[in-house]
Amino acid sequence: MPTDQLTTTFAALADPTRRAILSRLAHGEATVTELAAPFPITIQAVSKHLRVLEDAGLIERTRTAQLRPSRLRSRPLEQAAGWLEALWDESFDHLERRLHRG
Repeated sequence: MPTDQLTTTFAALADPTRRAILSRLAHGEATVTELAAPFPITIQAVSKHLRVLEDAGLIERTRTAQLRPSRLRSRPLEQAAGWLEALWDESFDHLERRLHRG
């Protein structure tokens, strides 16, 4: 059964290490070594996190000579933010209707 983009995005964002990696990539592309530096985990573990983020469409990895820098792809995050915004708007609209009734 195929998974929709929103489910894949939120599943990738569920891990704090992956969220930290995305925060770092929001400042510009970085290599695996650069991304691994602040974490007490192996480069191989960071590579696995990058694979999850890449599979979710949240990053893209390119090859430049010996390096394979990663960069943030914002479209899936924009879709997730839009969904959350719509959910909040719906909740506030519901609350406002209840307050006006009472």
